[in-house]
Amino acid sequence: MMYQTGAVLYILWGALHLFAAFQVFKLGAMLEKGMVKGRVYQNALNLACFAMIVIVIAVVYNWENSLLGYWLNLVLTSVTDIGFIIYVLVPGYLPLRPGILGPALWILATIFSTVGIISITS
Repeated sequence: MMYQTGAVLYILWGALHLFAAFQVFKLGAMLEKGMVKGRVYQNALNLACFAMIVIVIAVVYNWENSLLGYWLNLVLTSVTDIGFIIYVLVPGYLPLRPGILGPALWILATIFSTVGIISITS
């Protein structure tokens, strides 16, 4: 049951990041044409893709307590949120509230998924 809670938390993480990708896309729309606008749009697309992949892995693999799904979502969400923490939250470009929501979901999903994986290996 813990692993299914982890799966739900990963789904929520993905939904939040789909919303964030849309917000980044809107930010890009306000920029003048050029490399920065293109890179912001690229970042929005990458974020949306990561979010959708995490959701699919959570539904297909984490819901069944799959070791493969555990590692895939752990890596994808960690890479995404560590970069966000370092480059957005720490410099203060986004306030801690609401910025901490994504990392909090990531940490909680990791904890619940880890407890679930440990329960099948012990």
